[in-house]
Amino acid sequence: MSKAVITDYTFPDLSIETQILEAAGLEVVSGQCKTPQDLIALTASADYVITQFAPIDADVIKSMSNCKVIVRYGIGYDNVDCETAKKKGIPVCNIPTYCIDEVADHTLSFILSMTRQLLANAKYVQSGKWGLGTDLSKMRGLYDSTVGIIGLGRIGQAVAKRLQGFGCRLMAYDPVVDSTQAASISCQLVDLDYLLSNSDIITLHCPSLPTTKNIINNSTLLKMKKGSLLINAGRGDLICADALTEALITGHLAGAAIDVFSTEPVPNDSPLLDMDNVLITSHIASASPQSAKALRETAAQIVVISSKGESLPNIVNGL
Repeated sequence: MSKAVITDYTFPDLSIETQILEAAGLEVVSGQCKTPQDLIALTASADYVITQFAPIDADVIKSMSNCKVIVRYGIGYDNVDCETAKKKGIPVCNIPTYCIDEVADHTLSFILSMTRQLLANAKYVQSGKWGLGTDLSKMRGLYDSTVGIIGLGRIGQAVAKRLQGFGCRLMAYDPVVDSTQAASISCQLVDLDYLLSNSDIITLHCPSLPTTKNIINNSTLLKMKKGSLLINAGRGDLICADALTEALITGHLAGAAIDVFSTEPVPNDSPLLDMDNVLITSHIASASPQSAKALRETAAQIVVISSKGESLPNIVNGL
């Protein structure tokens, strides 16, 4: 019997996947692997691999003797060494339609929370006081703001569509999107430097790639308008944490709202946790019962497609 291995998961159980995979005649084996050593032991003889956050590095992939596909639970796939998988002839598939609306909604919630200072004002009332809980200069209207979107893929476009009704000016930077496509959702396509220096709010929705890692760093932060806001519900390694911390401490940035970090959980000694102008959520932008169910079903169905020898969807490593 062919074996489908699930390397790690954050769901309560694997009942959804198991039902689909066993109905296709596959044996399901799972673990909660965090190290390459654990992964090699679990996946070496796997015919199919589904992974969430486990580090599927070159050594893990080289140890796979039978693997026909690696499926990533989610849109990003930077935890999988796609190049090594390609050399070994193993397709890597993601699920690009996952959680688009949830992340776009979360991003909009971040933007509104920061511009309307909801956290500070709610805490003020909870402390027994009444009135404006922050300086008036921190209260902003979106109609008077320019929002810059870095990464105009499915989620970036969904964010733009949500923002259209607020009357703000929309700009976007994305080297693989053309101006006509951007204009169809009321976005002006600009270069990165122009977006950085002319946006009141910047929100990140690009994938994690060598060209985008730490795209927000000391240099790019200094190009941002003084007093601007930064939003990240994309990938954790898009921002250099030390540079962000410095920009917030100096006041160059007025605030930040972040759902994803390079190191998770956020270390207890991170200065960001104690800043009143920082709103942090724990990598939950994608979360909803509907999105989780669709994610799990789709991952399992891709494995079933592979087991039938049919053409695979969403191959990200060029096979």
